[in-house]
Amino acid sequence: MDSFSATIGSWCERVPEAIEAVLRGSAQDLVKEMQAELNRLVYEAPPSPSGYQRTGFLRASLVASTSAMPQLIRDNPGAPVSADEMTGIILVINGWDGGGTLYLGYTAKYGAQVHFGANGTVPKPWVTLAAQRWPVIVKEEAAKVKAAFGL
Repeated sequence: MDSFSATIGSWCERVPEAIEAVLRGSAQDLVKEMQAELNRLVYEAPPSPSGYQRTGFLRASLVASTSAMPQLIRDNPGAPVSADEMTGIILVINGWDGGGTLYLGYTAKYGAQVHFGANGTVPKPWVTLAAQRWPVIVKEEAAKVKAAFGL
């Protein structure tokens, strides 16, 4: 697999700000991709035969961190939750220097059960599907940044 630098190209080395822009923009696009896949596979799918009420909690439980992987520790409150607030995730991404690891994870306790399937339920691997698109996301973001910087 190509390194990040190889993926974005040598043009980026001439403009250090371009590397940061590609890195942060790609991370933000990955978050959007994860949430879009979760919406497609879970929230836009036909309702569960069990009658489980969709609260939006899983979608809203996404967290970004530069120190540790978010843990599956939060119980569903059982009431509708808005997932429109991405400010915290964007702040973490924008504060990330790219030298360390950026962790993106869901904190809803049942997130792994939904992703991998459990007790006969069909897996809905939204994180895996989004992660597989990382090389494409980086290439697309690099093209946008290259054009924006006139390179």
